Amino acid sequence: MPQVVFTPNLQRHLACPPRAVAGRTVAAALQEVFADNPVLRGYVLDDQGQLRQHVAIFVDGRQINDRARLTDPVREASEVFVVQALSGG
Repeated sequence: MPQVVFTPNLQRHLACPPRAVAGRTVAAALQEVFADNPVLRGYVLDDQGQLRQHVAIFVDGRQINDRARLTDPVREASEVFVVQALSGG
């Protein structure tokens, strides 16, 4: 099963341990995670369900292309890594 992993920065604010999911797209994988943790959705997606500007998602080390509908495919052994950008110095 694909594994969804959140950056340690997000894990400091919310309970979001790595999770195996059955989704075949980034959207489907995230929906499974959000079903158990709806507060997390607001950190990752905006009001239109699109990826927030300060968030990036990588599938198997490659940044996703579809930030609006999250249709990038996820394979059985994929790792979906959700990163929240940090700023400051």
